[in-house]
Amino acid sequence: MKFNTKTIHGGQEHDPAYGSVMPPIYQTSTYAQSTPGGHKGYEYSRTHNPTRNALENALASIENGNYGLAFGSGLAAIDAVLKLLQPGDEVVSTNDLYGGTYRLFTKIYEEFGIKFHFIGMENANKIEQYVTPDTKLIWVETPTNPMMNVIDIVAVSEIAEKNNILLAVDNTFATPYLQQPLDLGADIVMHSATKYLGGHSDVVMGALVVKDKDLADKLYFIQNASGAICGPQDSFLVLRGIKTLHIRMQRHCENGKAVAEYLATHPKIEKVYWPGFESHPNHEIAKSQMKDFGGMVSFTTKGNDYEEAIRIVENLKIFTLAESLGGVESLAGHPASMTHASIPKEEREKTGVVDSLIRLSVGIEDEEDLIADLKQAIG
Repeated sequence: MKFNTKTIHGGQEHDPAYGSVMPPIYQTSTYAQSTPGGHKGYEYSRTHNPTRNALENALASIENGNYGLAFGSGLAAIDAVLKLLQPGDEVVSTNDLYGGTYRLFTKIYEEFGIKFHFIGMENANKIEQYVTPDTKLIWVETPTNPMMNVIDIVAVSEIAEKNNILLAVDNTFATPYLQQPLDLGADIVMHSATKYLGGHSDVVMGALVVKDKDLADKLYFIQNASGAICGPQDSFLVLRGIKTLHIRMQRHCENGKAVAEYLATHPKIEKVYWPGFESHPNHEIAKSQMKDFGGMVSFTTKGNDYEEAIRIVENLKIFTLAESLGGVESLAGHPASMTHASIPKEEREKTGVVDSLIRLSVGIEDEEDLIADLKQAIG
């Protein structure tokens, strides 16, 4: 199947009971047994649930993986990956990182004796100098949040394979519509399915996809043992979202391009961060590993004034000032005071998250309305 068909049919079967086209919401905690151990594949819904299984099969399909796992949040999915590690292990991670991931790494897992190296990965050749015999995982976001840096997945995967290290890629911003990291050499793909996969700002969920059975078995064990699973209603909502992922992402990309190009010509805007610009440091890598450039755009104002950035986001009418991203509606955020507030000021500013940085999740409204809204808000 081609991708557009996979979003609708990939890994899916009609419900065996009545032929339901959409998987039913199996809102049950447990399942009847005819004799101890005599069941139809389901014993308890923390371990398995038919609606969640349908979603996990769909996730595996659209990422060209063999095994999908759905969790109660994106951070729960990341937490499961880190539980593959032992005290004394080391992780190399991009320094331009979602604040929640950074908090989980530094405030939880550093306390358990895992060491993290946060480095710029725009030049993949610099990564290997941080690899030691204790390095067990490389964690990559691309494009990164919120600076839209692009990391060469193929180059990083070669380093990981050479050193027998797991490579995990957070594919939330790109989605499998734009980029499929497993095909580029990654071992694990992670999503905050809250974002583009769900697509309608009505669910919180995380996902992992892998190809290797041994790795999948370890992660399924962690998923069941730790219990951070999603419920059947949420599974149903993300399944429904995935079915329109391809057409939503096409419009997100079209609108993102229009917004980025408008901001780039605005006299009050200092910098615009969007991988589609030829001036973007890794534009050629983005072209090679992504189908298009996505709907996420960040920008800074001239003078880098905190209060001016707050005024702009407060004055937006169609863009909603809110955490999160990836919904059909356009959202605006101020990373320094919102998504990245958990990162110390001196650390976040090293990566470009300055006081005036504004991050836009460009939705699927009419592009003229979005540009008019930015025009009146910026002034």
